[in-house]
Amino acid sequence: MRVVVKIGGSLMKAGVPEALVQDAATLSSSHQLVLVHGGGDVVTEYATRLGKEQRFVVSPDGIRSRYTDRETAEIYQMVMSGLLAKRLVQSLFRAGVKGVSLAGEDGALITASRKTKLVIVDERGRRVAIEGGYTGRVRGINSSLLDLLLGTGYVPVVSPVAVGEDGEPLNIDGDKAAGSIAAGAKADVVIFATDVDGLRLDGSLVRRLSAVEASASLPKIGFGMQKKVIAAVEAVKGGVKEAVICSGTKDAPLSRALSHEGCTVIAP
Repeated sequence: MRVVVKIGGSLMKAGVPEALVQDAATLSSSHQLVLVHGGGDVVTEYATRLGKEQRFVVSPDGIRSRYTDRETAEIYQMVMSGLLAKRLVQSLFRAGVKGVSLAGEDGALITASRKTKLVIVDERGRRVAIEGGYTGRVRGINSSLLDLLLGTGYVPVVSPVAVGEDGEPLNIDGDKAAGSIAAGAKADVVIFATDVDGLRLDGSLVRRLSAVEASASLPKIGFGMQKKVIAAVEAVKGGVKEAVICSGTKDAPLSRALSHEGCTVIAP
């Protein structure tokens, strides 16, 4: 079974989630795993240390995201690819697993088109268009590179930095990166590991949704979970058999997710 795992930024903020890494090491003996990581809060921390104030914008759909100018793109690239990915590879090594860190730029693993304009909602609630900066929309996945690594027993650790048409680094959403990789690499399952059990509606954990039901629920949920649900739906529509949103803070979180224990499953 081929499984793509998105390790949420909320988990990376507190350091490498060792229970998740240990579970990944166990599963890697019987499954092909690809790990995609977030880490936006860590990027913000290092940008602040460097004196680069971070700007966040909100789309008309209520999605909050980082505005990425060239300097921010370089900091994002440095922290995601140069720090957080390496931490995960080191933890995998200690668990007896051969991890290989890849930015989306490496081997053109993730290609993207640069957004020329962004439509945002300003402080007065008005829709305005601003220059797109260094934010990308995923266009393609080099699945043959993943096939090569997975076929020789490596666990790819992917940072959500894509390569643009002119070779520039582009910030892409980590959840969408994971969903796109899962669809492009023909994964059986994509798991979004975060700091909550899954999607909650009306105070209760939702155990299972169809892609249509998940899309209909979007206006009822917050922006952080919205991104995961959108990415999950896109992955399922792209051919992935199921997407699972789960807590990555428990013991054996990935094994629990594959068993549908205490999580949200989105399927066709």
